[in-house]
Amino acid sequence: MIDVYFWPTPNGYKVTWMLEEVGLKYNVIPVNIGAGDQFKPEFLKISPNNRMPALTDSDGPDGKPISIFESGAILIYLAEKTGQLMPTDPRGKYEVLQWLMFQMASVGPMLGQAHHFRRYAPEKIEYAINRYTNEAKRIYGVIDKRLGEAKYIAGDYSIADIAIYPWLVPHSMQGQELEDFPNLKKWYDELRARPATQRGFAVMGAEVEKMRAAAQQPQQDKKSWDILFGAKQFEKR
Repeated sequence: MIDVYFWPTPNGYKVTWMLEEVGLKYNVIPVNIGAGDQFKPEFLKISPNNRMPALTDSDGPDGKPISIFESGAILIYLAEKTGQLMPTDPRGKYEVLQWLMFQMASVGPMLGQAHHFRRYAPEKIEYAINRYTNEAKRIYGVIDKRLGEAKYIAGDYSIADIAIYPWLVPHSMQGQELEDFPNLKKWYDELRARPATQRGFAVMGAEVEKMRAAAQQPQQDKKSWDILFGAKQFEKR
């Protein structure tokens, strides 16, 4: 059995979507990051960087249990476990991996900062908002250009697409409009229509609705804000 330590965020959806694509059964273990579940000792044994998602597989590569943290590593593990969504030839494999690293190093961190300073920062800092909104626009442009050259991010449909797409779902909160990036929008609409995408994004749907309602007043829950962004985040553990 595969256990997925999950909360409905872009990084979490990468894993549930991937599992739906490759057809592996899995069990979802919620990690409420607003309540501080990511700091519990039992979770830190699996994910020492106190970040979800994480995964445990009772049938690891040597037939023994394995635990993995970091969403990019999880996608690679599942691709290699199933022989799906990542080529085995070196050239094709590195085509996928370089775009996966692009997501891990640029798409996630930069779009996350745009989202944070535009939506959650207690002070509206114009410099930060402009810097990260403009960087988000540049990244969207990189993706759009690539998708003008190939149907999918790495040529064929792969874990690179699964890694990038979830971060573009909240595009309006990053100050971006998909209509400004026609190649990206075509790809985005195609992926959104995939049955596996819809199943992966349906996980914990009721919690998502609560989060959407709370997002209308992001500073209302001070305890959750402190856990996610404040002093609680930086305590030594």
